[in-house]
Amino acid sequence: MLAEPSPFPHQGPLEPEQVRGRDHLVADLVARVTSRRVTALVGPRRYGKTSLLRRVAAEVAAGGASVVWVDLYEATSTADLARRFDSALAEARGPVGGTLAAIAARFDLQLGLLGVQLSRRRDERPDPEASFDSLLETLVAGARQTPTVVVVDELPGIDRVEGAAGLLRTKLQHHVQEIGLIFAGSQPSLMRAMFTERSRPFYAQADLVEIGPFSAAAIAEIVTDGFDSTGRDAGDLPGRIHDFTGGHPYRAMQAADAAWRCVAPGSEPRPDTWGRALELLRGETNLACDAIFSGFTTGEKATLRLMAHDDALFGTAAEALSLSAGSARHAVDALVGSGDVVDSDRGRRLVDPVLADWIRRRFPR
Repeated sequence: MLAEPSPFPHQGPLEPEQVRGRDHLVADLVARVTSRRVTALVGPRRYGKTSLLRRVAAEVAAGGASVVWVDLYEATSTADLARRFDSALAEARGPVGGTLAAIAARFDLQLGLLGVQLSRRRDERPDPEASFDSLLETLVAGARQTPTVVVVDELPGIDRVEGAAGLLRTKLQHHVQEIGLIFAGSQPSLMRAMFTERSRPFYAQADLVEIGPFSAAAIAEIVTDGFDSTGRDAGDLPGRIHDFTGGHPYRAMQAADAAWRCVAPGSEPRPDTWGRALELLRGETNLACDAIFSGFTTGEKATLRLMAHDDALFGTAAEALSLSAGSARHAVDALVGSGDVVDSDRGRRLVDPVLADWIRRRFPR
C-alpha cells in the first residue's frame, strides 16, 4: 500500500496546479506576455522560476495562445542550440504546431529530427549554423501567424555560444510586438547584464521582473492548507518554517514536507516537532550540502563560512581563515555572479538557508 502523498511537492518542476504563493506574479507575467511586453524573469536557483513559467504557459494556453518552450540549460555549441530549438518547435503546444511544421518544410527541415541528422557522419550532417538560422526564421514566421508565447528558460546558456545571442536578437527585434516573449535564468547577475549592459545584444530589450522569496503570509497559507487537507494541524510550524528558510521557496517546501511527516494524521505539533523536523531535513540534505560546498574555491569557502556566521569579511575572523581582502572581494563577486549570494536588506547573505545552516554546524566558531 502506497504512503499518503505529501501536500508539499518540491522535487523537480511542479505541475501548474501545484504552484502556490505566486498568484500575483503569475497574473503579472500573463498580462505582460499577452500584451507583448518582452519580459525577463530573474532569480536565484531553486526559486521556482521553471514551475512558475509552466503555470504561466498553462494559463496562456488555456486562453487560446500557442506556447513554444525552449530550454537552454548548459547549451554548449551552435549545434546544441539548434537541437534545443528544433525540439522546442517540434513539441510546440497549440495551433502553431502545424504552422511551424509547414514553414520548416520550406527550409528542408523536418522538425524533431535535427538531433539525428547532426549525429551522422561529418559529410552527411546539415550545417549547424544554417539550421539554427532557419529554425529561428521558422519560429518567428509561425509565431507571427498564430498567437504564440515563446518561453526561453535558462537564457544564459546562449552566452556560451559565440554570436548566438546576437543572432537571436536580430531575428526577434522587429517582431517583439507580434510575439509574446519571456526569458528566464538562474544567474541573476548575468541575466541583468544581458539586458542592461550596452555591449550586450539584448541591451534594453526586456523588462526585468524579480522572483523573490515567499512572504510569511504565503508560507502560512501554503503550510496551513497542506496540513488541513490531510487532517493535521500546522500549529506554529508556518512561522518556524519561514524563520528558518527566510522564504526560500524550495527550502520552505522541503522543510514543510519534513514537518508534515513529523505530525500524525488527526494530530497537532508537539513541543519537539520542529526540532525533529529540522533534524530530518538536515539528515536528508547533509550529503548534498557537502558536495555543493566542495565545489567552491578556497577563497569562496572561507567567504561563505564568514557570511554564514555573519562575520565581517575583513578583520580578525577573515585573518583566521587566511582570507585576504583581495581574495574576499574576488570571492564575493564570483558568488554574487553565480547566484549563491545576494544583496538583501540585511546585507549580503547566502541564498540557500540549508547550506548556511550546514556551514554553521560543520564549521562552528
